[in-house]
Amino acid sequence: MSKNLLEQLRTMTVVVADTGDIAAMEKFRPQDATTNPSLITAAAQLPQYQSIVDGVLLDARKELGDAAEESKVANLAFRRLAIAFGKKILAIVPGRVSTEVDARLSFNTEATIQQAHEIIAEYDHAGIGRDRVLIKIASTWEGIRAAEVLEKEGIHCNLTLLFGLHQAIACAEAKVTLVSPFVGRILDWYKKDTGKDYVGADDPGVHSVTAVYNYYKKFGYKTQVMGASFRNISEICELAGCDLLTISPQLLAELESTTAELPRKLDPAKASGMAIEKITVDRATFDRMHAADRMATDKLKEGIEGFSAALEKLETLLAKRLAELESVAAK
Repeated sequence: MSKNLLEQLRTMTVVVADTGDIAAMEKFRPQDATTNPSLITAAAQLPQYQSIVDGVLLDARKELGDAAEESKVANLAFRRLAIAFGKKILAIVPGRVSTEVDARLSFNTEATIQQAHEIIAEYDHAGIGRDRVLIKIASTWEGIRAAEVLEKEGIHCNLTLLFGLHQAIACAEAKVTLVSPFVGRILDWYKKDTGKDYVGADDPGVHSVTAVYNYYKKFGYKTQVMGASFRNISEICELAGCDLLTISPQLLAELESTTAELPRKLDPAKASGMAIEKITVDRATFDRMHAADRMATDKLKEGIEGFSAALEKLETLLAKRLAELESVAAK
């Protein structure tokens, strides 16, 4: 009897859970886990995680003092909450967790570095080594420069919201640990732009990740490729063999329940023999290629704005919950 798709995928690709839901991780037991502000916001509203949220809020209030505004307490709490979920996740997964820098800092290199240092300090304090944490940063030019500094310090980075080859090459030349090209969001853009549907190998998101993977393997870059943001299991199957794939619990379940042969699609040996042009990406080249790529321009902007909005929603929820806790305590 054939193995299911998930079992076969695990033989050639590291499977990562794309969720903030601890229960889903306990079920699927991925190697690594990655979260983002939207996932943390969703998880923070689930009743089973209320005690984590309340504990983080009360600790933030204690640290900042009674005179601090609720919004400041909520801002500190959201940063601590991502780390609190990260610590829970690391008790389940054997590998790494990605914890995201505030998306509102995406165009500020120094502020990104500072917040990354704060995140790592929190994990250090909890006795969690740097080999188990990836700092997640948007693939802006400024974010890539921050990652370059952090990597030299031994702090590993996951460059997210990656849509164009120019972003991927700049990340590899900065020697970042991992990049996360967004397959489904690329598909979304092309479907809206062209009015066409795309299936299997024709999927433009699949094309994009395949190009990044082949470029890295052709030129011997150590940076790993982790396909992300999937809309269906067909996209996942077309990227079998990618270094890592981060997959939602819903699609993990679908892969697990589907029995079919899964051939390897991405292979470093094949990539090494391909005729691929090498491109050197400095700031001017990056800006020129980014401006010429409407999809990458639109989706990077939209992604940063979306993650920033999720953070603002989470801060509002946390401020409201803090007021409730303090009201109960005052009675």
